[in-house]
Amino acid sequence: MIEVYKIITGKYEGAVAPRLERDDILVIRGNELGLKKFRPRYDLRTYSFTNRVVNIWNSLPNKVVSADSVNCFKSRLDKFWQNQDIVYVFRAEIEGTGNRSEV
Repeated sequence: MIEVYKIITGKYEGAVAPRLERDDILVIRGNELGLKKFRPRYDLRTYSFTNRVVNIWNSLPNKVVSADSVNCFKSRLDKFWQNQDIVYVFRAEIEGTGNRSEV
Protein backbone atom coordinates (compact mmCIF):
# COMPACT_ATOMS: atom_id res chain seq x y z
CA MET A 1 0.00 0.00 0.00
CA ILE A 2 2.93 2.31 0.60
CA GLU A 3 4.01 1.97 -3.01
CA VAL A 4 0.48 2.71 -4.20
CA TYR A 5 0.45 5.84 -2.03
CA LYS A 6 3.74 6.96 -3.58
CA ILE A 7 2.40 6.37 -7.10
CA ILE A 8 -0.89 8.18 -6.48
CA THR A 9 0.73 11.20 -4.81
CA GLY A 10 3.38 11.57 -7.53
CA LYS A 11 6.48 10.59 -5.57
CA TYR A 12 7.65 8.55 -8.57
CA GLU A 13 8.36 9.82 -12.06
CA GLY A 14 5.37 9.22 -14.32
CA ALA A 15 7.30 7.22 -16.92
CA VAL A 16 8.62 4.78 -14.32
CA ALA A 17 5.55 4.18 -12.17
CA PRO A 18 2.81 1.71 -13.12
CA ARG A 19 -0.40 3.24 -14.40
CA LEU A 20 -3.13 3.59 -11.78
CA GLU A 21 -6.21 5.58 -12.76
CA ARG A 22 -8.37 7.40 -10.27
CA ASP A 23 -12.09 6.76 -10.23
CA ASP A 24 -14.20 9.84 -9.49
CA ILE A 25 -17.40 7.80 -9.06
CA LEU A 26 -16.05 6.06 -5.94
CA VAL A 27 -15.76 9.33 -4.03
CA ILE A 28 -19.26 8.82 -2.65
CA ARG A 29 -18.60 5.27 -1.40
CA GLY A 30 -14.87 5.09 -0.72
CA ASN A 31 -11.96 7.42 -0.19
CA GLU A 32 -11.31 10.49 -2.31
CA LEU A 33 -8.35 8.84 -4.03
CA GLY A 34 -10.26 5.78 -5.24
CA LEU A 35 -8.83 3.75 -8.12
CA LYS A 36 -10.49 2.26 -11.19
CA LYS A 37 -10.40 -1.48 -11.55
CA PHE A 38 -9.96 -2.71 -15.09
CA ARG A 39 -11.21 -6.02 -16.38
CA PRO A 40 -8.19 -7.72 -17.92
CA ARG A 41 -8.39 -9.66 -21.16
CA TYR A 42 -5.80 -12.24 -20.11
CA ASP A 43 -5.05 -14.09 -16.86
CA LEU A 44 -1.54 -12.69 -16.91
CA ARG A 45 -2.88 -9.20 -16.19
CA THR A 46 -5.36 -10.48 -13.57
CA TYR A 47 -2.61 -11.14 -11.05
CA SER A 48 -0.51 -8.05 -11.74
CA PHE A 49 0.31 -5.51 -9.04
CA THR A 50 -1.92 -2.78 -10.44
CA ASN A 51 -4.95 -5.08 -10.50
CA ARG A 52 -4.44 -6.72 -7.09
CA VAL A 53 -4.09 -3.52 -5.05
CA VAL A 54 -7.23 -1.70 -6.24
CA ASN A 55 -9.74 -3.39 -3.92
CA ILE A 56 -7.50 -3.04 -0.88
CA TRP A 57 -6.72 0.61 -1.66
CA ASN A 58 -10.39 1.48 -2.22
CA SER A 59 -11.31 -0.09 1.12
CA LEU A 60 -9.04 2.28 3.07
CA PRO A 61 -10.73 5.20 4.83
CA ASN A 62 -10.21 8.80 3.79
CA LYS A 63 -8.22 9.58 6.92
CA VAL A 64 -5.53 7.06 5.97
CA VAL A 65 -5.33 7.93 2.27
CA SER A 66 -5.23 11.70 2.74
CA ALA A 67 -1.95 11.68 4.69
CA ASP A 68 0.56 14.46 3.99
CA SER A 69 3.71 12.36 3.96
CA VAL A 70 4.77 8.76 3.49
CA ASN A 71 5.61 8.35 7.19
CA CYS A 72 2.24 9.76 8.19
CA PHE A 73 0.57 7.33 5.75
CA LYS A 74 2.52 4.40 7.23
CA SER A 75 1.52 5.19 10.79
CA ARG A 76 -2.15 5.74 9.88
CA LEU A 77 -2.21 2.53 7.85
CA ASP A 78 -0.70 0.57 10.75
CA LYS A 79 -3.28 1.98 13.17
CA PHE A 80 -6.14 1.19 10.77
CA TRP A 81 -5.00 -2.37 10.05
CA GLN A 82 -4.32 -3.00 13.72
CA ASN A 83 -8.05 -2.79 14.42
CA GLN A 84 -9.10 -4.97 11.47
CA ASP A 85 -9.95 -8.63 11.71
CA ILE A 86 -7.58 -10.57 9.51
CA VAL A 87 -8.54 -14.06 8.46
CA TYR A 88 -5.47 -16.04 7.55
CA VAL A 89 -5.82 -19.76 7.14
CA PHE A 90 -2.86 -21.53 5.64
CA ARG A 91 -2.57 -25.27 5.80
CA ALA A 92 0.36 -26.63 3.89
CA GLU A 93 1.33 -30.25 3.74
CA ILE A 94 5.09 -30.21 3.50
CA GLU A 95 6.32 -33.28 1.72
CA GLY A 96 9.74 -34.36 0.67
CA THR A 97 11.64 -32.69 3.50
CA GLY A 98 14.01 -35.62 3.84
CA ASN A 99 17.56 -35.77 2.55
CA ARG A 100 17.45 -35.00 -1.16
CA SER A 101 20.83 -36.56 -1.90
CA GLU A 102 19.43 -40.08 -1.29
CA VAL A 103 17.81 -40.61 -4.66
